[in-house]
Amino acid sequence: MRGNKFFVVLSAAALAVCAACSGAVPQTQAPPPQIPKITPPTTPSRIPLMVDRPLPDDCELVVPVEVMNATLGQELPGEPRIIIGIKEPGIGRTGKIDCYYGIPEKKNLPDAKIIIGLSTYTDELTARTRVGESVEAERQDGAKITEVDVGRQKGTLIEGKEEQLLIGSLGKSTFVVRNRNNFIPQAKLMAVLPVLAQQCMTPPV
Repeated sequence: MRGNKFFVVLSAAALAVCAACSGAVPQTQAPPPQIPKITPPTTPSRIPLMVDRPLPDDCELVVPVEVMNATLGQELPGEPRIIIGIKEPGIGRTGKIDCYYGIPEKKNLPDAKIIIGLSTYTDELTARTRVGESVEAERQDGAKITEVDVGRQKGTLIEGKEEQLLIGSLGKSTFVVRNRNNFIPQAKLMAVLPVLAQQCMTPPV
């Protein structure tokens, strides 16, 4: 009996030790590592993504004044003015707008520094054809013609005597950015016109 008591006491002690061991396991294990939540970088969303967009009804939706001034590196005078054109079924044009930027006080549309025009057509072929016809007309008039990148698209830089313009099409739409009266120096044309062209075909986020 005495041996049995000793065995019982020993067994109880062993169980107590085991219980202590089992109770200590959760305390000695390190908590599972926290997996950080990875947020996709926001930079791509700020890069203008050109789309075949419906015609805006406000110049702030074409190129905001803040973006225009930042791109030019200077503040343009006045407020932009929008002119809504008419449809021309004969050439397949379904809509047209022109935005005039940099009109000095008490001056009129011809005094604008930058003009951005957007048009829509019945189909992509008609839009491309209209751009091609415009480029060829400028070529015949003696302008210098250069193909340039506009975002992921292509455009045509036309350098004439009184103005330089960047023209192109995307889907059923066409865009043109005009530098009036050599406002932007020739050396800076490629740093400015493609940026404005890309922006004018980019809907606001």
